[in-house]
Formats: sequence, structure tokens, C-alpha cells
Amino acid sequence: MTDQDKRFGYDPAQDQWAIDSLEGLTALYGPAHPIALAKETPYLTEDYRRWIEASPFFALATIGAGGLDCSPRGDRTEQLFHILDERTLVIPDRRGNNRLDSLKNIVSDPRVALLFLLPGIDETLRINGRAHLTTNPELIERFDINGKKPATVIIVEIESVYFQCARALTRAKIWDPSTQITRTEAPTAGQMIKSAKADFDGESYDLALAERQKESLY
Repeated sequence: MTDQDKRFGYDPAQDQWAIDSLEGLTALYGPAHPIALAKETPYLTEDYRRWIEASPFFALATIGAGGLDCSPRGDRTEQLFHILDERTLVIPDRRGNNRLDSLKNIVSDPRVALLFLLPGIDETLRINGRAHLTTNPELIERFDINGKKPATVIIVEIESVYFQCARALTRAKIWDPSTQITRTEAPTAGQMIKSAKADFDGESYDLALAERQKESLY
């Protein structure tokens, strides 16, 4: 933070330029382009289906009594999720850290949003809907990998689907090799934990991380 940032500070109540009404917001931007509205559907079209079936990664956003959460979900394309029909997705909750932030939110508030990515493609695809959790044996069995099964699956009832244009990822140059950084240019997992917990042995954590993740992937 620069000295100028410190001097500026921020108090929303004192911000004379704050936008606090829908009228004020839309006046700044104008109406949405007709195509931006027309591309939204309440179900998976055939091409939307093909698009997400090629995706190995999405982010899942939830809201609940504990607040907001957005978590990454990634797997081989045939195991990341299954499509039951044009309005229903089934997602395995793979092994994690047992914080259960997303799952706790879904139990208290079913609203969810998903953002799918395709490696090398700048468009993204968004799904909004309502979710619930189940231990239905038939659905659990679909995601068996070498005897490792998810404890629960998330069933998402689709309410809207639409693709996002490429501008954000194009601006970020996210797939451009020239923008990629080396592992040493960012803090390690152990270093980040230590920054939150001063007595944590981050170095030992990092040394064992690759093997631990390999053994606990599923």
C-alpha cells in the first residue's frame, strides 16, 4: 500500500460518487445488447452441453449462513460431473480439507453459480441454479475411481445458462505462455499458511506436499 493509498482510506458513507440505485447504475452503462440477453437459456442447449462436456474445470459459488464461498472444482472431463438431463447436473464432492464451506452453504441456501473454463479458450460458460446434496448410492457409484468414492454428490437444478464473451480472459492473456510465471515467483502453500499462522512449519509442509496430494487426490 502506498502512502497515497493510506491517506485516501475509504468510507462508503462518505463517498459522494457511490452508486446506490439501479437507476444510477444503468444510466452509466445503458441497455444490454440484445444478443447478450438472447444467449441465456433455462437449460443446456446442445452446444452448451458440448461446451461443458469438454471442460475439466469450473468454479462453484455459494452463499449461506456462514457467508460467501467460491471454490475450484477440477477433474478429468468424464468425472468432473455428469449431465442427467438438459436441466440437471450431478457433481461429486471429491476429497478435500473438510472445511465444507460450499456444502454448508448449500444446506442452508440452495442458490449456486458455476463458471466453466476450457484450457486455451477465452470464452467461459456460466450456469446458475439451485443445488442440494445427496448420498444416493447409484449417483455416488458413478464417480468411483479405483474404489475411491465421493462422500456426497451435489445435484444442480439449472435455472439459466449462458456463455461469457472472451474479453476478460483475452485482457488477462491467461493462456499466453509469455504471461505465465515460475513457481518461485509466487508464495508457496506452506509460506501462505505460515503468513496466517506464525508458528507453522511451512518448509516441511512444502517438502511433503506433492506426495501428500498425490496420495489423497481421490
